[in-house]
Amino acid sequence: MTIGIWTFAFDGKEIGEVRAAAAEVESLGFAALWFGEYRGREAFTQAALLLEATTKLTVATGIARFSERSAAATEAAGRTLAEAYPGRFTLGLGGHRPGGGGSAMQDYLDAMDAADLDFPVEGASSARPRRLLAALGPKMLKLAATRTDGAHTYFVPPEHTASARETMGPDAYLAAEQAVVLDPDPARARQIAREHVATYVRLAPHQRANLRRLGYTEEDLTDGGSDRLVDAIVAYRSEKEVADRVRAHRDAGADHVCVQVLGSGPEIPLDGWRRLASLVL
Repeated sequence: MTIGIWTFAFDGKEIGEVRAAAAEVESLGFAALWFGEYRGREAFTQAALLLEATTKLTVATGIARFSERSAAATEAAGRTLAEAYPGRFTLGLGGHRPGGGGSAMQDYLDAMDAADLDFPVEGASSARPRRLLAALGPKMLKLAATRTDGAHTYFVPPEHTASARETMGPDAYLAAEQAVVLDPDPARARQIAREHVATYVRLAPHQRANLRRLGYTEEDLTDGGSDRLVDAIVAYRSEKEVADRVRAHRDAGADHVCVQVLGSGPEIPLDGWRRLASLVL
């Protein structure tokens, strides 16, 4: 298993600061750097800037939203980065289209595969990046296993990782995100963890549906999330718990764990990444 960094902290930051942060992630020894696409830079453009700022680090979109670009544009962008930086770009693909469901993603993958692009014939297939789907439920996990290289799961406890591995089989690649807090103040750490969980419980119906499949009740999903849910989703009570939680995903079948260090502000959590490296690498 390899370990990477997952972050939303790049949005709103100057690109020089972002590129320096990527270089530090590489110097700390992490295998990959994942970033979300929300209200910041376009995913493939930012990925190119991070790849150029590093020498061996894998850069991964977590995720590039398929609703924001055509299938041909996504295929062309991914293959461009894979050609320029062999083996260092991972295309995490996902998002939502109203009423689309899994069929919309399947159609999108079909269109990506059918894109008429003028890339070098020799080695063209190897120039495609690793392609992962954002997946939580059984249907999307099976689609990820059959149509792509695997799945990127987010906001999940290790028991979901075990279930995802069983659903996808032994060969599909599984990259699980794990949120952690490394604040030494217990009260502040718990508050940061609770705020993180509350955001997804309140605003993300697909996350609520996934938690119900895992056995969490409506009581767990009200008022921003129960103590049981907060403890399951975020490792925050000790450094040992953080290290143990990452290992739990490994033991459950993850090939890669990308750790999101949560903080109390919008700053890039460099100190947290440094502390994390000493715990899990």
